[in-house]
Amino acid sequence: MRTALAFVTLSLAWTISGLAEERVSLFDGKTLKGWTVLKCEAEVDNGEILIKAGNGLVQTEKKYGDFVLEVEWKALRQDKYDSGIYFRYDEKMLPANRPWPPRYQANLLKGQEGNVAGIKGGKSERKDLIKPGDWNKFKLTVQGEKVELEINGQPAWKGEGLQGPKEGFISLQAEVPGGGQFRFRNIFITTN
Repeated sequence: MRTALAFVTLSLAWTISGLAEERVSLFDGKTLKGWTVLKCEAEVDNGEILIKAGNGLVQTEKKYGDFVLEVEWKALRQDKYDSGIYFRYDEKMLPANRPWPPRYQANLLKGQEGNVAGIKGGKSERKDLIKPGDWNKFKLTVQGEKVELEINGQPAWKGEGLQGPKEGFISLQAEVPGGGQFRFRNIFITTN
């Protein structure tokens, strides 16, 4: 009885203090509900988001501030693949003459997987974390100006220096002409 009461009290304290976290799926595996497709072609195929063609973004309809994003991705090319996961940008940052915002991107370029340019410390020195030709999982944590990344359950890097809007969109990059097709699945976000 005491254990149950302590759990309820602790849960209530977390909720009241604003520390309660909510983990939700951003992709239902059946539709692109909750996403906007910009300047590219994407579809749901076999329970996954398939980036089919074009240079553009598959962008969340909602904006997010601090979050933990979990996403699995797979490049369909064996070599010279390129894509990315953009975060914390708004509509003002989308230039009319370019398909992507100028920053921030967790890169999916072969050999630079997970690196985020413009973030001090945003680069992994470990090249053994990626499984080429297979599914890989990123866990991207964004908190204020700090960012960190886990790749396939292993810490890759911790960095800081995130600037710009305090909340923004999250998107999957389509760079099919230069980087090939990609698949994405099991996309979850945790916010508080």
